[in-house]
Amino acid sequence: MLPELAARLDAALCEEQANHELAAIERQVSEVLGNMERAGIAVDENYLENLRSRFADRVAAAETAAYAAIGRDINLASPKQLSDLLFEELGLPKTRKIRHGYTTNADALAELLVKIAPREDDAAVTGQEFLGALREHRDAIKLLQSVEGLQRNVQPDSRIRTTFQQAVTATGRLSSTEPNLQNIHARTEEGLQIREAFVAGEGYVELMTADYSQIEMRLMASLSGDEGLIAAFREGADLHSYVAARVFGIEESEVTGAQRSKIKAMSYGLAYGLSAYGLSRQLKIDVGEAQGLMDDYFSRFGGVRDYLNSLVERARRDGYTETRYGRRRYLPDLAATNRQVREAAERAALNAPIQGSAADIIKFAMLEVDRRLKEEELASRMLLQVHDELIFEVAPGEKDRLETLVREAMAKADRGALDVPLVVGVGFGANWRAAAH
Repeated sequence: MLPELAARLDAALCEEQANHELAAIERQVSEVLGNMERAGIAVDENYLENLRSRFADRVAAAETAAYAAIGRDINLASPKQLSDLLFEELGLPKTRKIRHGYTTNADALAELLVKIAPREDDAAVTGQEFLGALREHRDAIKLLQSVEGLQRNVQPDSRIRTTFQQAVTATGRLSSTEPNLQNIHARTEEGLQIREAFVAGEGYVELMTADYSQIEMRLMASLSGDEGLIAAFREGADLHSYVAARVFGIEESEVTGAQRSKIKAMSYGLAYGLSAYGLSRQLKIDVGEAQGLMDDYFSRFGGVRDYLNSLVERARRDGYTETRYGRRRYLPDLAATNRQVREAAERAALNAPIQGSAADIIKFAMLEVDRRLKEEELASRMLLQVHDELIFEVAPGEKDRLETLVREAMAKADRGALDVPLVVGVGFGANWRAAAH
């Protein structure tokens, strides 16, 4: 049965040359991933245990604070008990109704805190104290569970070996499971603390990280053909200040940090199919202001507007989107009668070409790096892939050669298909956090 299925699938792929070539590339990538999975990455077990203890203390402290706020113990993991306390006993403004009361998810509680913040009555004060402790408890529990999950996966040689998945994400990006090493965020202090646990193993001197700078925005510029964005990248300008200056009609030197942050959020949001409503929630501004911001952006970067408008129309006509390299994502829900389902498919149509092209490029980079490592007979090795970042273990005496090799391989991974240069950042350190750049 499987041989027959494989033969029919191969025949179907051959009908579309680009997809046939990408399937062959995926087979090559699977070999590289196999080597990475076998190598694993070393961890400092003592540091990991100390971190687990600190996060456990945070959980206990938050739990104590939550109980003190209401004067008794309750099950902080029970949505029903939380709903009864907040909306029946304290009489706080009700959130969205669900099957067993009212929702107590993170977004709803954040909005509830904003609503009761101006109030000074006893119920509101108690609610604020309790909700603050509850949110800290939830955050600390997630951190504790993350560290405990890593500890369970440490093998006898003090290394963790994840499993990379090639066929899970719809965009073609790789994912990581058992444990997931792609969700250890570099944007939070706690995430950075967890990254400190990953170190160079025996026989190696340090870790090296290498990632792409603003690859989604570079793809947006190239795929849209917008002359303004292309010029910004070719000139090496600070992209978000460059765009902010033109959107707000001021000099780049006059752009404030807040203006730059708004434009950065919007620019990346466009690459992920973000709507004006989604942008308003992210920036905590009203929908009208968010829509005005997007309108001003599109009036100055018309190539982006025209490109995004064409994506959904083309996907609805063809039934799929394509990356720069021909990887298809089929979107039958574009014809759905349910509005929410149809709009989700439209956001996917906006998102897939950029995210999918980025996925293709990092895979091309991995293949070229692997080829060069073998060709130059380096002992250094590639350990992890996390979105647009690669992590390496550096062998003694190979630091400079490895950096040169990786920079060259990653910079050329677009295979000449982009109108703007790919820029690669590299860092070295005794652990994953220290190797950031």
